[in-house]
Amino acid sequence: MEFKIAVLPGDGIGPEVTSEALKILRVIEEIYGLSIKTIELPIGGASLDLYGSPLTDEALSEIKTCDASFLGAVGGEKWDSETGGRRPEAGLLGLRKELGLFANIRPAKLYPALMSACPLRSDIAEKGIDMVVVRELIGGMYFGESGRITTETGEAAYDVERYSRDEVARIAKVAFEMARSRRGRVTSVDKANVLESSRLWRETVCDVSKEYPDISLDHLYVDNASMQLIKDPARFDIVLASNMFGDILSDEAAMITGSIGLLPSASFGEDSFGLYEPVHGSAPDIAGKQLANPLAAILSVALMLRISFGLGEAAGHIEAAVESCLDDGLRTADLAAPGAMRLSTEEMGKAVIQKIKGKP
Repeated sequence: MEFKIAVLPGDGIGPEVTSEALKILRVIEEIYGLSIKTIELPIGGASLDLYGSPLTDEALSEIKTCDASFLGAVGGEKWDSETGGRRPEAGLLGLRKELGLFANIRPAKLYPALMSACPLRSDIAEKGIDMVVVRELIGGMYFGESGRITTETGEAAYDVERYSRDEVARIAKVAFEMARSRRGRVTSVDKANVLESSRLWRETVCDVSKEYPDISLDHLYVDNASMQLIKDPARFDIVLASNMFGDILSDEAAMITGSIGLLPSASFGEDSFGLYEPVHGSAPDIAGKQLANPLAAILSVALMLRISFGLGEAAGHIEAAVESCLDDGLRTADLAAPGAMRLSTEEMGKAVIQKIKGKP
């Protein structure tokens, strides 16, 4: 089996965690007899520095020739003064839009070995956390009309939240289909008591749910959902949310599982092509110090193998190796208890490789 992957290391800790993830991919390639070609391309601040654009037409064209893309992270204080389309994040948003990647999948699971790292009370954590946030990715406020105007009282700014029924319906179907392979429950998040866009969101989700009588559906306002994630996270299976609400809630879900450095994500559209990336940001304050946790990037490779390439066994091999490392007490700085041994980014990557190869 032959695959071509566009590798987009990006900024900050992106190149460090991407490097470790690719080492894992090479081991899997050898074990399972795959043929994987990678092409490295700049994005975000790295591309801005080189070419004056966070995503060049040339890079986009090359990415479109690939079977999947793998991203590290974008952004950082260095480019905070940039505005609009010159911000590093604009490269990622543009990539999602150009490739039609409307569905973002963010699993959030509390591993038993990391129970003590969960910031919630033990009686809450012990009930278990295992959910998937299904986030609409190319609509809503992030892609709506925005700007600044001068009013009678001075300067004002606006960002428009806008969704069509078709946009909501297609992401809702992703959530319901995924629920069928899990615990059969979808919680749709909105702000229908205030926002017209949320009222259309809720109406559409209810209409789609009629096609899935085997799936349980409930609705929560986003403020209540954020509270319930802390009070009773075990109640959640699939969380369906708009672009902005999903962005915020998935980061909250990440932190209650122990560390945002553990969680992978996948973004895809109508076909098998996907963009895979760790949920965490570029963390420029620790870049180059070998302090970053590579496990989210490594688990993102597992998602890529499973979703885009249909290699569930290989994906499970990686996931089992990661969990085994955690069971053995191996920790990077974000997870280690005070005074405990801390593995560097590279050391954690090597540990996962050893587990994959079946060595203690």
